[in-house]
Amino acid sequence: MKLAGLKSIENAHEDSVWAATWVPATEDRPALLLTGSLDETVKLWRPDELDLVRTNTGHSLGVAALAAHPSGIIAASSSLDSFVRVFDVDTNATIAVLEAPPSEVWGMQFEPKGTILAVAGGSSASVKLWDTSSWRLISTLSIPRPEAPKPSEKTSSKKFVLSVAWSPNGKRLACGSMDGTICVFDVDRSKLLHQLEGHNMPARSLVFSPVDPRILFSGSDDGHVNMHDAEGKTLLGSMSGHTSWVLSVDASPDGGAIATGSSDRTVRLWDLKMRAAIQTMSNHNDQVWSVAFRPPGGTGVRAGRLASVSDDKSVSLYDYS
Repeated sequence: MKLAGLKSIENAHEDSVWAATWVPATEDRPALLLTGSLDETVKLWRPDELDLVRTNTGHSLGVAALAAHPSGIIAASSSLDSFVRVFDVDTNATIAVLEAPPSEVWGMQFEPKGTILAVAGGSSASVKLWDTSSWRLISTLSIPRPEAPKPSEKTSSKKFVLSVAWSPNGKRLACGSMDGTICVFDVDRSKLLHQLEGHNMPARSLVFSPVDPRILFSGSDDGHVNMHDAEGKTLLGSMSGHTSWVLSVDASPDGGAIATGSSDRTVRLWDLKMRAAIQTMSNHNDQVWSVAFRPPGGTGVRAGRLASVSDDKSVSLYDYS
């Protein structure tokens, strides 16, 4: 398995690019890359050539997170203005605007069947679940706060929820907090199952293995990528190699590798059998906020693709084989 640089677009946005995700292919078009920036826009790119399809506006502050519905028809963008905007991918028509106070949303993901959007609740110390047919808030999964006589600002800020990830079967939802803990919920019962330890700094990014719903990967400011058994509550391994914060982690569709982006300005590819970094890409000259593998599917699409975005305003695309 390896990455090969295909194309980079310098100044893809007018400011730092913080978010990237792929919109799955539909019958009418291939998968598209979505990027979100501090310049308040979301851009859609055609894969391989990285041709700009459209620039979406609609936020009054920078875009912090993106999520694409498994149908490929709608997507969501969250902004520092504490709003989540749900929009039609092909027309940019606004479908819903979700209020997400009291703080900005740094992570969100659609449930694999597309019926729920999970939104990291920031300083509310919770994950909010929105029904995608009515766009009503249907559940709030709360993170247990540390037991203290009076919760101080300090302890509550540590429970700031940064990241969320659904298991591939939709039965589990994991969320990562500022203090490094990861909570795993049974979604059907709205029940906290357990907390996963292993990081002592913010757990910024989470992804489940697409081939094993028990396996969860987490990237943290401590520079490590951890591999957990999310059901058995055990830390299976901790992989190191980045020299600074791990800001993003994503799993390859074949389940054989993960990619990470870091504030050390590199993208790394990790072989999960070896549990080691096997390749380092240095396309960016500032911190890499997001890495995203293209989902499988689409007519005639065989090649794997990985995208990365950075504070240097650029977008890079790699072949994964």
